[in-house]
Order: sequence, then structure tokens, then C-alpha cells
Amino acid sequence: MALTPPDDATLATAGLPATGSGRILLIACGALAHEILALKRLNGWTHLDLQCLPANLHLWPDRIPAAVEQAVASHRAAYDDIFIVYADCGTGGLLQAKCAELGVQMIEGPHCYSFFEGNAAFAAKADDEFTAFYLTDFLVRQFDAFVWRPMGLDRHPELRDMYFGNYTTLIYQAQINDAALNAKAEDCARRLNLAYVRRFTGYGDLATALTQVAAAPAAH
Repeated sequence: MALTPPDDATLATAGLPATGSGRILLIACGALAHEILALKRLNGWTHLDLQCLPANLHLWPDRIPAAVEQAVASHRAAYDDIFIVYADCGTGGLLQAKCAELGVQMIEGPHCYSFFEGNAAFAAKADDEFTAFYLTDFLVRQFDAFVWRPMGLDRHPELRDMYFGNYTTLIYQAQINDAALNAKAEDCARRLNLAYVRRFTGYGDLATALTQVAAAPAAH
């Protein structure tokens, strides 16, 4: 089934409070919801609220800045601060420019593969891993919805070599230790005819950034 392009106005609801002194809103990619909620629980960050935008905006990255802008406008009056939990994510710097225009901060890095690994560590591996295809926990869970079907591989498996012929390895960046996810990631590598590597990253720079956000005084 083809994915329907999302309306930029469509936001995932999170039961946000109408107001609250000292509260901070995280506007995040839906692909990061599980990890952000886990970090909130682990650290007791009850003053951080989460609003997720549809994860499949990544299929249309040019729509991300407008969706972020609308979310900020919708919730700015109710929060002391807002933080954007997106990296550049294929926007070619447009999201960074939009955040600067809106006066909000965002997580550093070109994409989630980089900040889960740790931006410095990911950059250091770039020359050795330029033929690697990366999956995170989310993408392992949603491999068919975000990779296999959108690329038409469910209907035309012969396209696999055209899309992935220049890749040699699938690297699964695991945020948690889960045997079922590991097995599924290994199967994804088999389906793509790639060598398989699992690397436990944990939450990487996502945890670092949110720790700083949670501890920072209100911006206004």
C-alpha cells in the first residue's frame, strides 16, 4: 500500500497541557517518540512535554520546516521554551534556517544516524562506512513501511540491485538490546543482500542534548 503524503497541518496529539510554568515542549520527529519517552522516564523529566510530527515526513523532507513552524506557532504561548528534536534530516539547511527565524534551538547533526552514534564518532567513521546503509530501532520495526514498500521492492524485487547495488553493509544502530529487533534487522540485511553489522549506540547525542534542555533555565 502506498503511503499517503501527510498534510503539514497534521500533528500527532500528545495530550499537552494548556499551560505550565517551567514547562518545555519538545517538537520531535515521530520516529524518535519511543526513545524520547524512554529518556523522559529514565531521568524523571516530568517538565518536558512531547509533540510528535508524523514520522513519514521524512519521505518529503521539504515539508519538515513548514510543519515545525506550524507546531511552534500552535504551542508557543503555552510553554516557557521549545526545543526541536530534528537534525537536518535532508532539508539542506532549511530547517536550521527556520529554527533560527523562529528563535528555537534544534539538535545538532545531519540525521539521526549521526546523533545516535554521536556526531563526532559518526563523522570519524564516514570514510570507512560510505557504503553502509543504516537502520535504527524505529526503522527496523518499520522497515516494510519506510523502506521496502515506498521503494516498490514488495512489487518489484528486481529493483533491489539498482537501489542498493553500491552498498555493501547494513549497520543496525541499536538503541536498546532486544533479541527480536536484532533478528529482524538481520533479516532486513538478508533481504537487501547486504552484510550485517549490529552496533549498540544507545541514545547517543540525543540523550546529551535532552539532558542539556531539561537542565537549562527557561529562555523566556
